[in-house]
Amino acid sequence: MRESTRVLLGIALAAVLLVGAALWLGHDSGGSGRTVVRLRIWDQSFVAAYRASLDEFQRADPDIEVRITVVPWASYAQKLRLDVAGGVADDLFWTSLYEDYADSGHLMDIGTALGAQAAQAWDPFAVAQFTRSGKLWAVPQFVDGGTAVYYNRDLLNAAGVDPAAVTAARWSPVEAADTFRPLLQRLASVSTWPYNAADDFQSITLPFLGSAGGEFQQNERFVFAGRQGHDAFGYTVRLVADKLSPSAADTNSGGGNTNGDFAKNAFLQGKMALFQSGSFNLATVQQQAGFHWGLALIPQGPAGRVSANNSIGVAGNSASSHPAAVRRVLAWLGSAAGNRYLGESGSTIPAVVSEQHVYRDYWAARGVDVAPFFDVLRGRRIAAGGGPGFQAALNAADPIFQEMYLGRIPVPQALEQAQDAANTAAAQQ
Repeated sequence: MRESTRVLLGIALAAVLLVGAALWLGHDSGGSGRTVVRLRIWDQSFVAAYRASLDEFQRADPDIEVRITVVPWASYAQKLRLDVAGGVADDLFWTSLYEDYADSGHLMDIGTALGAQAAQAWDPFAVAQFTRSGKLWAVPQFVDGGTAVYYNRDLLNAAGVDPAAVTAARWSPVEAADTFRPLLQRLASVSTWPYNAADDFQSITLPFLGSAGGEFQQNERFVFAGRQGHDAFGYTVRLVADKLSPSAADTNSGGGNTNGDFAKNAFLQGKMALFQSGSFNLATVQQQAGFHWGLALIPQGPAGRVSANNSIGVAGNSASSHPAAVRRVLAWLGSAAGNRYLGESGSTIPAVVSEQHVYRDYWAARGVDVAPFFDVLRGRRIAAGGGPGFQAALNAADPIFQEMYLGRIPVPQALEQAQDAANTAAAQQ
């Protein structure tokens, strides 16, 4: 065979292989002609619930197969950015900070895809979180609910503290009005650490800042360095300095310290009396706590009791090769029948309002009253923030927050530096 003929045959074979690969990406290897849609999430513990839900979907829609990809949280955001930019992201993916993708045209418009009426079934806070410029950019999947206080009942009994005193506690920068710190001082006699004040954005920073009357962002500008920020951060930093909470050297994440679960583990080991956190830790506490425990409302501040309520949604990739199939999967995941699976194991609160009872019923059957996660949201809430460059802004501010908790930068100075760094980083995106 002449060399030129070999080259031509090689090119033709390569073309056939490329076409075959492209077809394989959209259909299964069994040759059944099913369209394959890929869903990317960051938490392995959700795979079983999603698989059960999607198996039901596939029985009714056998022409579509949904495959789940798990990318660990530590690398999820960076890999998603690279994959979206490279045009190789999955058809569907979990998102919380979605604004950059929406603004750059990488997400499906959910209102157009599913109809405006679809949002009526979903948690209003979640709908608001994923609405930008009048359009909805993700199908809400689950909400965290508000922040609550997990308490070690055995340690409270040893200190002579009634659990009702935890819910009744108030924190204040004015010593005479502060009942929370004295409560922690009583608990210090029976626990290694009474509480978990730390650089914890959702569970500590937002509730204290909100209950001080402050905001983290306004009109996509960071504004946490005002008087309310001084009160909130000054209070929590002092709890760490006075050893009423673990050292920041243990709880700071990032840098050389990769242990972001120090406080949770301390609580599970019976070393911490009060652990302020979200519903996302409830299943772990129920499974691993070797002591009697319960849930209480977070302490009130000068502006009342305030919490955030973060949501996770599924976004549709506007570059998907199978937009019609993606719309059908989105409709299922946003339906009552498809969404209830996420609450049946008690691991999370479904975003479809009619199915949130599934979560409550699961825990009620196990003697756990989850009302504190819901009751705290009846009053004022603090927004977790967002907008273009939000993640870059957090990355810029967080090292300064960590130095503040280590006692190396005074609170007022640290907040000004962190706020400037956050606004500068966001503006550069």
